[in-house]
Amino acid sequence: MSRVDELFAAARAARENAYAPYSNFKVGAALLTEGGRIVPGCNVENAAYPEGVCAEAGAISAMVLAGEQRIAEVVVVADAALCTPCGGCRQKLKEFGAGSVKVHIANLDGIRRTFTIDELLPAGFALHD
Repeated sequence: MSRVDELFAAARAARENAYAPYSNFKVGAALLTEGGRIVPGCNVENAAYPEGVCAEAGAISAMVLAGEQRIAEVVVVADAALCTPCGGCRQKLKEFGAGSVKVHIANLDGIRRTFTIDELLPAGFALHD
């Protein structure tokens, strides 16, 4: 099994644990850290809609908690034709991953399309050069 297959399996499994009682739209994500660890995350909705957490953000928080801070690859899974990360998550991915990091977008059957972080967010916010 390839690392992308492992990431897909972890993201798909994470999706099953999503808390999405309002939208019924479950999303799972899995990050491969530069240290070789796979870290999953799922979306967690809240009745105060803007207070929910995206799957990518949950995975990033878990990655940092686990003592890692660099992303090597990402898979995002949803039951949709193409569910790319939202704008906020694109910026979060940029904070922890190089522009060349691959972000694989998948439906429940497998990877549908691959982008780099730079393709998803070509002019992201940066405090320093």
